[in-house]
Amino acid sequence: MSRLKGKIAIITGASQGMGESHAREFIREGAKVVLTDLNEQRGVAIAEELGENAIFIKQDVTKIEDWEKVVAETEAKFGHVNVLVNNAGILGPIKTVTEISVEDYLKVIEINQNSVFCGMKYTIPSMLKAGIGSIVNISSVAGIVAIPGYPSLAYMGSKFAVRGLTKAAAVEYGKSNIRANSVHPGYIKTPMMVEATDEDGGGAGNVTPLGRMADAKEVSDLVIFLASDESSFLTGTEQVIDGGMSIQ
Repeated sequence: MSRLKGKIAIITGASQGMGESHAREFIREGAKVVLTDLNEQRGVAIAEELGENAIFIKQDVTKIEDWEKVVAETEAKFGHVNVLVNNAGILGPIKTVTEISVEDYLKVIEINQNSVFCGMKYTIPSMLKAGIGSIVNISSVAGIVAIPGYPSLAYMGSKFAVRGLTKAAAVEYGKSNIRANSVHPGYIKTPMMVEATDEDGGGAGNVTPLGRMADAKEVSDLVIFLASDESSFLTGTEQVIDGGMSIQ
């Protein structure tokens, strides 16, 4: 399969969950992939399993120097970046606006929102050199509608912000052949979501018209479409993949 042949991608938060799934599927579709995460042991193991077209770089997505390092090492290994998947994120504490501490709020914003800005800021120059680029920012259904108790004010605020950052980049760089779209998953079977719901996904899935949680690969299929040239006239959009959760 070669839907992503010639694509050089950076995928953050790639040591587990959706990020790991994206990395595996990107490799299957012919891309060269740089996986980043704080979990070095797991990330290195995945990259080695994926073969010569994958490498792992330990990264704190909130640190400018780490972004500079990741882009430089990607270019040295594979060439100019033409796909960025800003996938890293956290849920944060499930607390109301009066309950959450300022420190906890800012931590969520730094990881979920500011890292998306940094990712675009430091990879777009490489995309400009490549002459083409696709940015896929992973937001959430909680960045489309406000959902009581799911999972926190900070999380929802950060995920709504990702929509705006994505649209701004789409407008600014469209004429440079760089596209930007956001993806908005609902309940997905990942370690983070299973831990948050304290179950195997059955009950959480019941809130969707489809009656189940999604497999991570179902999100990866959408991300692959956005990264590929198949979506060449698609930019600035919100791609909701929530089993119908947000239409109720």
